[in-house]
Formats: sequence, C-alpha cells, structure tokens
Amino acid sequence: MAASDRMMLGPLVGSIDQGTSSTRFLVFNAKTSELLSHHQVEIMQKFPKEGWVEQDPKEILSSVHECVEKTCEKLQQLNIDITNIKAIGVSNQRETTVVWDKTTGEPLYNAIVWLDLRTQATVERLLKKIPGKNKSFFKFRTGLPLSTYFSAVKLRWLLDNVEEIKQAVGDGRAMFGTIDSWLIWSLTGGKNGGVHCTDVTNASRTMLFNIHSLEWDPELCRFFDIPMEILPKVRSSSEIYGLMKSGALTGVPISGCLGDQSAALVGQMCFQDGQAKNTYGTGCFLLCNTGQKSVFSEHGLLTTIAYKLGRDKPVCYALEGSVAIAGAVVRWLRDNLGILKTSQEVEKLAAEVGTSYGCYFVPAFSGLYAPYWEPSARGIICGLTQFTNKNHIAFAALEAVCFQTRELLDAINKDCGVPLNQLQVDGGMTNNKVLMQLQSDILCIPVVKPSMPETTALGAAMAAGAAEGVGIWSLNPGDLTAVTCERFEPQINPEESEFRFARWKKAVMKSMDWVTSDISSNGDTSIFCSLPLGLYIMSSMIILIGAKYISGNGN
Repeated sequence: MAASDRMMLGPLVGSIDQGTSSTRFLVFNAKTSELLSHHQVEIMQKFPKEGWVEQDPKEILSSVHECVEKTCEKLQQLNIDITNIKAIGVSNQRETTVVWDKTTGEPLYNAIVWLDLRTQATVERLLKKIPGKNKSFFKFRTGLPLSTYFSAVKLRWLLDNVEEIKQAVGDGRAMFGTIDSWLIWSLTGGKNGGVHCTDVTNASRTMLFNIHSLEWDPELCRFFDIPMEILPKVRSSSEIYGLMKSGALTGVPISGCLGDQSAALVGQMCFQDGQAKNTYGTGCFLLCNTGQKSVFSEHGLLTTIAYKLGRDKPVCYALEGSVAIAGAVVRWLRDNLGILKTSQEVEKLAAEVGTSYGCYFVPAFSGLYAPYWEPSARGIICGLTQFTNKNHIAFAALEAVCFQTRELLDAINKDCGVPLNQLQVDGGMTNNKVLMQLQSDILCIPVVKPSMPETTALGAAMAAGAAEGVGIWSLNPGDLTAVTCERFEPQINPEESEFRFARWKKAVMKSMDWVTSDISSNGDTSIFCSLPLGLYIMSSMIILIGAKYISGNGN
C-alpha cells in the first residue's frame, strides 16, 4: 500500500468485543465503516458443578491484550499506520459478574457468567422478602424480573459464599463490575489509578440500577444487601473514560462502552423508534428500540437501556427478548456429544437431510429465559425414532434457535402493536445460510443480514469515535454509511410453519418443571443426598448380601 493510500484511510477506531465464547479486537475506518483487520481468541468456560458457569477474569484480560497486539501486527503487515487509531470502544457480555481487589489488581473469584444457575436458591430466598413472591416487583424500576440471570443475585452469592470477598469488602479493598468495568479499570492503569466505571446499558442489567433516574438505587442495594461503595461510577455510552496505559496503543482513549446487545443495535443503526435487530451469539437477543420512552412488556420481555450516546444526550430504551442458548447449542453438540468436529460442520449436517424428521430440541440448559422465565426447565430432545440420526439432531438444534426467535418476535409484536415486516440479524451464527433460511421460513417474513456481520464491534466503535473530544465518527442519519445486505425470503407456506411451531411449543411444555427447589444447593443430585432413601438402599443391599451368604451356606 502506497503512502498516499495510507493517508486516504483517515482516522481509525478500535473495538474490543469481549463475548461469552471469544474475545476479539477489530479496527474500522471511521469514514467508511470498513473493517480493516481483526484478531480473535476463544475463551474457556468452566463448569465446576451442574448449572455453574465460570470464566477466569485474568484469562479474559490477557485475551484482550493478545487480540490488540496481534491486530496491530496485522495492520502493520498491511502497511497501515496504527497511530491512526484515535479511539477504542468496548462491547461486552452483559451481567457476568467480577469482584477484584483494588490494591493488588487480582480477581477474588472467577467471573460468574450470565448463564450460571447457582443462584436459584438465592433468588428463592429473596422472593420470600417480596409481597406475594412477585418476581416482577422491581420491574417498573429496573425493567427486569428477579432471576438468576442478572448481576445483583450473582454478587449476593459471592458475598455469601466467598470468604476472600467478604474480607475484602470489610477492608474496603473490593471492587465490583461487569466485564466492561473489569476491562476498563485494568486497561486504564488497574491498581495504579485505573478508572472504575460502567455505562448505562451495562448498569441496567445488574438489577441495582434505576433506569429512570439513571443512578444506582439505594433501596435496591438495601434489598440485595449490596454495599454501594463497591459499585462503579455510571457514565454514558460515549465519552472518554480514560487512556490505554500499556501495549501498542498506549495513550489511545477508551471512549465507547456498550453491552453487546446494545452495541449491535447501534451497529445495525436501529436509531428509530420501532427498529429491531436479532443477534445470534452464545444466546439469542432480539431488541426493539422504543426511543426515549420506556415500554413495559405484558409478554415476558425485558425493558432495558438501549444507549446514551453522550453525557448530554438523551437516554433511549429498548424492549428485549433474551434466549440463553443459541450458538451454545452448537458448541454443546461439538464438545459434549462429539457429533461435530467444528461448529461450522452443523450447517453441512443439517443441509444433508433438510428436516428434523419430527425431532424437536429444546436446549433449556440454563432454564428458559424470555418469554417464560422458567428456571426449572431443562433441555430435552423428543420425537426420536430408530430412523433419527445425528443429521436430524443437528437440524433440530438449528430449528430450536429459530423457534425461540419466533417466540421473541411474537412477544415484541404484541407489545409494540405493529408487527415487524422483516428481521435485521447479526452475530456469528448468521454465516450459516441453512439457519438464516430456516429463520425466514419459521417467521414467515424476510430475514436481512448485513454483508459485514460484525455489528456488535461496529456499534462500540461508532460510540467511541463519536465521543466528545474524539469526534471522528458522525452519527447523524445523513452521514451513516449505507449497508449492503443479503436477504432471505420465506420458502414454505405459513400453514407448515405454524404446524412445526405448534409442535415445538408442545416440546417446550414438556421441558418445564424438571428441577425442583429441594435439590441440594451444591448441585449434588446423588440419591444418597436423601438420608432416608440412602439408608433404605444400604439396608436393602445388606439384606440381599446376607440372604446370598445364607443361601450359599445352605448349599
């Protein structure tokens, strides 16, 4: 690339996209939105007990450093000057909870991931404090139901169960944050003056934040018994939080921060009331922009903050449908069942049969999120025959993602009153053409995929580039770059779609109430957990052994 070409690139913006499955760093041209280079590192998920999901915060931070350095090396190989990177945005998996020691910079426990279910007993205990055990008691303040999903109950569990955290809180050493807070604090200096902050979109997923006053809520903190001094300062989604303190991009401002689903909404340029997008990642998240008005769902959706793109800019809200397991079901087929060698292979297996042959898969590995909010549900595969093979199960897994999206779309259409006439999509799974066609068939509306699917990272970059003091990315509607898209039209008749969806709903009902609250809290479901049953089995075994001994002597 000639020197004159390098000059034409103009200002660049970096984007840290820290997801549940991987970390990436991407660099965009602020004038054209073109993706110039990126690097990705897969993140290990730990499952120490049934229903528990953890990640190592130090591994997450290390992966960010690696992705930044590798992407900068790639840019230099392309003869692109990395000093043109003028800002960095952060997009992150939401709700995942970290507590660390501000004097050492060390995490005090693994990050508890948003999918984690260990807090079910905590939720049930908290429900007893609420009149009528109403899960939606705080809905009009937080937009959220009381659930294992959100950060407050994860933080409560940590305070109840981890002695190091209790001690650090007592000593004034503890800091709490979602992944964005942990990264921004670490990247801006850590124990040497790191900035402890979050943005409104991430704060709105903790259940400690008032989505109207845009402040931590003292009454909610008292209810969950969370000390407010460990909470990060809440900022807008687009402002300079601090400067990078190490690595190839030392001195570059971090000036954008959005929870991943809000970032995708911005990246899809859904800035108008009624515009919606669906992101297919580890989970599946359908957000509909409701503008400056917070709309509360009657059909199991969440009310969340969409974005606040500047300190003096208005806050915008969204209705959200959240599904826990989407891309994670493909990872499960690969890692747990071993029927795939790579995640990409699922498309080939499904295409070979083109049908589930009556097999239905409800991947309720972490209970069911929207619209049911049913933590007792567990995954089932039903409708199996001797004819069923791994191809049919692969197809059923993809179909499950589409059926779950259909449930979210139905709920949003009912709440908004105006049905969506097409669905804008993004996320890693959208590269699967079988899935995209299936989605259109099951929704009976077109599915529209941007040719550049990295909309989550793009949204964070846009927020960073548009920040006051950076000012290199215009968010004025007339200045936004037109996006080329791939379009998938329905290819089956609505009657067949409705028949298949009705069968799926039947399977969902069968997945309910698998787990009861009398399971021991540590996840040990051994029959010997029950003392009477254990004694009965042990005594029966002794009687049988004794009878065999006696009969043996009799011979």
